[in-house]
Amino acid sequence: MPDGAGASHGTLSVSRIDLPDFALEVYFSKWEFAASHHLTASDAETMTVEELLGLGGNGDETGTRELLELPLSYVETWGTDALRQAIASTYEGIAAEDVLAFAGAGEALFWGMQVLLESGDHAIVTVPNYQSVESVPIATGVTVDGLPLWSGSGSDLEWVFDLDRLRALLRPTTRLIAVNFPNNPTGFLPEHSTWLEFLDLCDDRGIRVFSDEVYRGLEPDRERTLPQAADRSDRALSVNVMSKAYGLPGLRVGWVASRDRDLLKKLEKAKHYTSICNAAPAEFLAAHALRHAAAILERNRRIVRDNALVVEAFMSENSGLFDYRPPDGGCVAFPRYSGADGVESFCRRAVEEAGVFLLPASIYASELAEVPSDRFRIGIGRESVPACLDQLGQHLANRRSS
Repeated sequence: MPDGAGASHGTLSVSRIDLPDFALEVYFSKWEFAASHHLTASDAETMTVEELLGLGGNGDETGTRELLELPLSYVETWGTDALRQAIASTYEGIAAEDVLAFAGAGEALFWGMQVLLESGDHAIVTVPNYQSVESVPIATGVTVDGLPLWSGSGSDLEWVFDLDRLRALLRPTTRLIAVNFPNNPTGFLPEHSTWLEFLDLCDDRGIRVFSDEVYRGLEPDRERTLPQAADRSDRALSVNVMSKAYGLPGLRVGWVASRDRDLLKKLEKAKHYTSICNAAPAEFLAAHALRHAAAILERNRRIVRDNALVVEAFMSENSGLFDYRPPDGGCVAFPRYSGADGVESFCRRAVEEAGVFLLPASIYASELAEVPSDRFRIGIGRESVPACLDQLGQHLANRRSS
């Protein structure tokens, strides 16, 4: 008799999360490695393994030997002690025990927007955003509202974090507010006073803050760097990753920091169903990088500062087509395109005719708010930016002469 034949077994009904296509990742799959000039990169300039291990002067040989002798075994689901200690050192009030490692920030966002919310809860997320922050909770049946990060339109548009608009969205069932500062794709940062008022508001109402801080550390004006949410609130979660400000996306190492250790335990159990643990070499290299975080971030800020001047000059030379505001932080910006052909056609022709890859506004379309449709994302964190702009400038010149 086959196993279980004739036996009475209960039937477990499991609802499937029906997620839409991830517009940004689908578009990147098509063009990221096909385009010859990547001008919409969201990460800072990367490093080789040799360059990374060389940080710290005479530590190169020691670090290389340790990496070569590293066992390729499983590591702790929470992350190695060395990694968690290195991560904790980037905060003011976070201990290693307050850190849970993930396979990039994407895994942390995916599970965070499920584990932190239950049926009947209400969440608010900033718009524009990284799509999973809104798509995942919507797919699980949670009620979600979007908080637009702008006022006005066209050339009069201003990026804002409007707390009065936020208060109008609050409900008795609001359990979570997800924010991303410096913002992707706008590069926008609120003022310190607004940020602290927001965190106090959430604490007073018992609302959990889910703070995506992956671009923190690239602010051209260091005074604009915001306190990390997990340092300010016992209930808040700070998400970060090696990919963006540190420019090391190939490591695929991210994390959540929070002083709510019971919540971290819930997230750890969810992680068992996906990555289980990170790769040992990736965690070794991430810990090494974080021990030299100041040097890496200073290097990347320099690249961003230099590129910002080049981008501003290019936009000024083509002021009839572009309205540009440099990012307050991070290495991406969301300029306006005012050409008669529209931003979607502009971006499509740039990549198809000149190999210059940009992200049009449609990639940031949201179910929660109508994102300004005359914008495109440009990245300013890589050393190739001047060459990419030269190619884009030649493309525009060719169009004018044709």
